[in-house]
Formats: sequence, C-alpha cells, structure tokens
Amino acid sequence: MRLPLINPDDMTLRQREVAERIAGRRGAVRGPFRVWLNSPELCDKVESLGAFLRFDSSLPLRLRELSLLIAARHFDAQYSWNAHWEKAVSSGIPADAVRAIAAQETPSFDNEEDAAFYSFCTELLENHFVSPETFERALAFFGPEGLVDAVGSLGNFSMLAMCLNAFEVDLQADREPPFPDIRGYARVER
Repeated sequence: MRLPLINPDDMTLRQREVAERIAGRRGAVRGPFRVWLNSPELCDKVESLGAFLRFDSSLPLRLRELSLLIAARHFDAQYSWNAHWEKAVSSGIPADAVRAIAAQETPSFDNEEDAAFYSFCTELLENHFVSPETFERALAFFGPEGLVDAVGSLGNFSMLAMCLNAFEVDLQADREPPFPDIRGYARVER
C-alpha cells in the first residue's frame, strides 16, 4: 500500500469512531477503508453509501455483485474482483459470464434481466451514455428505482476501484491474478 497504515494508537477520536463502526458492521477495517480513514468524514460517508448499495439496494443480490464486477473490471481493480467474484457466482451470475468479463469478452447470460443489466452498465461505463433501446429495456426490468440504484452502484464501485488502484491496496498474494492483461498495478501485453 502506498500510504502507511494508520496505527490505532495514533488515530484521532473521529478516525477511531469510524473505524470501530466499520469493524462492527464489516468484521474488520480492511482494504480501501484503511486508505479512506485518512479522511475520516469521507470514509464515514463512503462506507454508508457502500453498505446501502451492497446490502440494501433495490437490486437483487446477484446484480449488486455483477455491478461491482463490471466496475472492477472496467477499472482493473483486482482487489475488488478477488473479493467478489465468488459471491457473484454463488448469488446466481454464471461462472462462464464472470470468466468472460475478466477476459474482457462479452458474456452470455441465460437470464434476460442479467443481459439487460450488463448492457446498461457497460454502455454507461464505456460510452458515458446509454442508447434509448438499452435504457428502455433496462427500465422495463428494473424501473426507475432500480436504474438509479444501478448508476449509484457503478459510481460507488468505480470510486472504490480508483482508490484501490491509486493507493495500491493489497493484491491478496494468495489469489491468482484475475485479469490476463494486468500484473501488479500495471498493464501488460497479452
């Protein structure tokens, strides 16, 4: 990690308060939260938003996890990918689709709802816009609340990915690198 870990004995009162709440909710202060604690107010807000999007959003769990994988791959965030790909599969995203996303190939979904969600998310991230056809298809499946939650998820998980990569947060040495074109924090030729 590019920033030194904050020693618990050196934390401000606010950092300690936020860290204790995160540990109580998530089991420990790990990964990006060790970076965000350098700005305890931001950390507090980011953790609350992330908790809502991961645990309470209107989207079904499989799509919450899929949105995280889509953003993680878009930004080459290996930490996020490694922490969530198994959750995505166990929540109903086909393993073949997960492998295709990791390889930057277009995944195939049996579930039309998943396919519509993937198209909406990838168009927004890659093109910065969503075509009328893709928007209407996604709206029919998810309604206004679901689409707003999807955009919120993409924004939050994109911010997470940028934090992980900018500060070179732990790559989990015990895990196989998930992307064929990324090693460490650099792009490699395939």
